Amino acid sequence: MKKTRTAKGPEDDLLPEYRFDYSQARPNRFAARLKPGSRAVVLDPDVAAVFSTPESVNAVLRALIETMPQTGSS
Repeated sequence: MKKTRTAKGPEDDLLPEYRFDYSQARPNRFAARLKPGSRAVVLDPDVAAVFSTPESVNAVLRALIETMPQTGSS
């Protein structure tokens, strides 16, 4: 007779403690591409299909900023 496995819930997948082997860690090879003060933003696939370059995204965002009401004490 075959042994059947009992169904485990999602809470059973987590261990109380994990041991990571940091001796095999490598530096982020993409970190040098980011300019100081920049932010990395992940676009949804449907949005990314419309904007093919970072410049096009920035142009649309700058146009949107121009239409927004200014806040502050100026």
